[in-house]
Amino acid sequence: MPIHDDPFIFGQIAAANSLSDCWAMGGRPLMAVNVCGYPQRSLPLELLAEILRGGATKALEAGVPVAGGHTMSNPEPFYGMAVTGLIHPERIIANAGARPGDRILLTKPLGTGIVTTAMMKDIATAADLEAATASMTRLNKTASEVMVRLGAHAATDVTGFGILGHARRMAQESGVCLRLAWDRLPILPGALEYAAQGINTGGGVANRDFYETWADWGPGSEAQIRLACDPQTSGGLLISMAPDKAEEAVDQMRRGDQEAWVIGEVTAGPKGSVQFS
Repeated sequence: MPIHDDPFIFGQIAAANSLSDCWAMGGRPLMAVNVCGYPQRSLPLELLAEILRGGATKALEAGVPVAGGHTMSNPEPFYGMAVTGLIHPERIIANAGARPGDRILLTKPLGTGIVTTAMMKDIATAADLEAATASMTRLNKTASEVMVRLGAHAATDVTGFGILGHARRMAQESGVCLRLAWDRLPILPGALEYAAQGINTGGGVANRDFYETWADWGPGSEAQIRLACDPQTSGGLLISMAPDKAEEAVDQMRRGDQEAWVIGEVTAGPKGSVQFS
């Protein structure tokens, strides 16, 4: 569904979000197919053209051809891509495989759900929205290439279940505990302040209700907890990597114009849990 008022930017965000699923497993996207619903009788077709142009522009940046697609009439607009990629079956980087002692990396700041909700309530500043837009339209291509080259043990992209949900799943599938540091978590400008003002999302509430059983919030404030549960659109990669490779990975990503931070570590237990400190 539309995450931004500008249809061209919305198309870019949706395309970047779709491509990330392939990159999160260490794959190389080969082609994309548009999937779009549009209320053709209530909105001008020029807006639809801008959505598709935005998606095509971002796919071109990724070096991925858009090979066609399907558009249908729908009361509410939606847009995404079905992406086909290539990976050797013995080199898939799944969300299982994190090992005790690994460092945890994140390649985009948190808070897209809260900032865009603040936008819809006419609270977000132009600068804060611009920062969130830049993050959501940034491709995870470089981050994926670096993690593959340096032998990441596990990875996933942080999307609808927030960093808590995706970290919990990695911990569960790997039989480990993920320990994340509040002061290391990158946060979009304005997001913490909006959360402290009471801005939240329905998805964030649902994520907290479901995943909180496996979370130890430590000294986290209510605003920080909301950010940990906040559903992300076109979020970053969450990567588990050997400690002697983590800083090198961050350095290579940043030299490739990809943000990255070491936000925590993997421990032996309690298995399947996420601890914040």
